[in-house]
Amino acid sequence: MSDGEEDNSQKGGGLWKRLRSGLKKTRSQLATGVGNLILGEREIDETVLEDLETALLLTDVGVDTTTAIMEDLAPRVERRELNNTRALHGALATLLSAKLQPLQQPLRLEQDPAADKPHIIFFVGVNGVGKTTTIGKLAKQLQQEKKSVMLAAGDTFRAAAVEQLQAWGERNDVPVVAQPQGSDSASVVFDAVQSAQARGVDVLLVDTAGRLQDKTQLMDELKKVHRVVQRLDNTAPHEVILVLDGGVGQNALSQVRLFHEAVAVSGLVITKLDGSAKAGVLFAIAALPEVKLPVHYIGVGEAIDDLRRFSADDFVEALLAPNDSADEE
Repeated sequence: MSDGEEDNSQKGGGLWKRLRSGLKKTRSQLATGVGNLILGEREIDETVLEDLETALLLTDVGVDTTTAIMEDLAPRVERRELNNTRALHGALATLLSAKLQPLQQPLRLEQDPAADKPHIIFFVGVNGVGKTTTIGKLAKQLQQEKKSVMLAAGDTFRAAAVEQLQAWGERNDVPVVAQPQGSDSASVVFDAVQSAQARGVDVLLVDTAGRLQDKTQLMDELKKVHRVVQRLDNTAPHEVILVLDGGVGQNALSQVRLFHEAVAVSGLVITKLDGSAKAGVLFAIAALPEVKLPVHYIGVGEAIDDLRRFSADDFVEALLAPNDSADEE
């Protein structure tokens, strides 16, 4: 963590503390296997390794990743390179962090002042994952970075989705382009792009539908919005971010494949990790053989600052930290 990030942690009431608290349920699930590794420097036996393997599987780290980790650790234990549980804990942390490092890529917006505006970001994902809330939180963070922001209420199918996004717009003093529920989504987004271009807005955040009658209709609708936007900017959208609910575990993998095939997802946001014991799914996502996508943000709470830029080292450190009274705050 950089000095600047440490300063932000102090100003934000302890972002690190909230990350640790947000991952408490997963950490508790890991406690049987991993907790044994931090209770002193006792020798490693077969039971310790079995408990560790089971704990990793229960938190949805995934069979392939768990197998790879155990195949790395077990021979080192046998050779006495790792001769006690404290050493094993340190080796585990290093391995887990290395698995997640490829996911650690911040969302980078166009910095060239001469570039065409706006930078258009689509948010996709099934209903209930927190797309609209993520957009509202990110809008606030972008404002804090001195960027002008506009929102497009492109989810015209879900009841109250338009009103929810408008509420975020009012809260952040950000303009929202919207039409009544049931309106044509592509028309809304087309209007939003035109308006953002006319105003010289830096970033346009587009909410999209999460469910129609079936998957095919949903994907066709997303493709339609994509085509319509390209009439105004043939490079758009500049990012397509898939929002996933961390609590669904391995089901997140099928969502990654489905949306990426349909709309060429460029990055991920993993939400609701504070309500799940399955935050290990990030490791399963990292191990997907056919899809390699960065995780730009993770959500570990309700506050705006709880939408955090993803850091592999911070995530693993918080995941393996011992439980203490700070987690109850």
